[in-house]
Amino acid sequence: MAYATTIEGTRFTFPDLRSLLAKATPERSGDQLAGLCAEGPVERLAAQIALADLPLKAFLAEELIPSEKDEVSDLIARRHDGQAFAPVASLTVGAFREWLLSPAADAAALVALAPGLTPEMVAAVSKVCRLQDLVAIAAKRPVVTRFRSTIGLPGRLATRNQPNHPTDSSAGILVSALDGLLMGSGDAVIGVNPATDSLPDYIRIVELLETLRLRLNVPTQHCCLGHVTVAIDAMAKGAPVDLVFQSVAGSQKANAGFGVDLAVLREASEAARALGRCPEGGQVMYFETGQGSALSADAHWGVDQQTMEARAYAVAREFDPLLVNTVVGFIGPEYLYNGKQIIRAGLEDHFCGKLLGLPMGVDVCYTNHADADGEDMDALLTLLCAAGVNFVITVPGADDVMLNYQSLSHHDAVFARETLGRPPAPEFEAWLREVRITDVQGRLANAPGELPPALAEASRLLPGRAA
Repeated sequence: MAYATTIEGTRFTFPDLRSLLAKATPERSGDQLAGLCAEGPVERLAAQIALADLPLKAFLAEELIPSEKDEVSDLIARRHDGQAFAPVASLTVGAFREWLLSPAADAAALVALAPGLTPEMVAAVSKVCRLQDLVAIAAKRPVVTRFRSTIGLPGRLATRNQPNHPTDSSAGILVSALDGLLMGSGDAVIGVNPATDSLPDYIRIVELLETLRLRLNVPTQHCCLGHVTVAIDAMAKGAPVDLVFQSVAGSQKANAGFGVDLAVLREASEAARALGRCPEGGQVMYFETGQGSALSADAHWGVDQQTMEARAYAVAREFDPLLVNTVVGFIGPEYLYNGKQIIRAGLEDHFCGKLLGLPMGVDVCYTNHADADGEDMDALLTLLCAAGVNFVITVPGADDVMLNYQSLSHHDAVFARETLGRPPAPEFEAWLREVRITDVQGRLANAPGELPPALAEASRLLPGRAA
């Protein structure tokens, strides 16, 4: 079905829904690379006008990727809840935006609506939102998850403490993890990206993190971000796995490029729950996504990268995760060229994930060959805090020495806590005060490099020190 609109006597026609969504997308290098973008701002405006006039029901009638060829499309169709969709079923995309901004769209209404929304619907409405809209609407929709800490409570900001090391050195991981804890980072997860993906290294890393957690009695969870199949093998050998991690994307072909499908993810989720480490009613899965992943795998089916990203959230939603984060600037300038595009994409991803009911975090980051810098990341972090992001990722000095990209520093988390008034998860906040990392006002209580007395024994964890 074709879609059209006229601007000052010029008629713009879009042959199908995929084309309309792609042309309506705010400018980004990935869609330019794929040849999907609008020819210029006038065609983009025309597409946005046509998209705003499109009934939401159109997304139920026209699939972007055929269900018979793609298990993600099939999942989206099977999980759509018509009764939950009913309150907005008569709206156009533009009218849906207006409703989302209205007082009627409160937290309860958005919770009830989530099963009735498809990823394509939320991607579409994000394309006709300004940044302020993306912040205002997402801020209405808290998503709370739990393991040993409670993440996503309104007014709070959790952090992933990311102690990566180029050689997976146990000492290096521990020093980095302690550095983050001393700066108050780690209530969402202490999560290591392994330099290798071998089973022995995976088991060693989770055992190391488990020792750290138990020795310090930290109310958090840990994760080795190895491949999900390695995690399954490690759990079968009795490794102390808290969270099972996997990168996911918005099409079956793209997920196959990651070496996974829905069946493997379901097996991993069931295995993690069977360990009994997570409290009843809690969550055990951790997913990571990022605009451009399907395009980079030539698995996007001619769909724009932001809509493909939203489709990845349907995969994540199927497994009730504790954490989901978009690594928004990690894939590189081929997909998000500069700071402006990264900021827009980060807010879009957070918005779409929250509307679909996901506990969204963002890795506020960029690669060193992108046209972006730390000030762009300051802006995105501040906007995300206003939008109610569940968690962000922090590394020492904002420089990940293993993955070779720029993320947030632990100091940025201190800024969010002390200046923006975003305390950590309540269990972690109480622990920080108990061990005197923070004072009663939640501010850092120690001079840089000073070890609180209660954590002095932590140095004994380091290889070569007394046990």
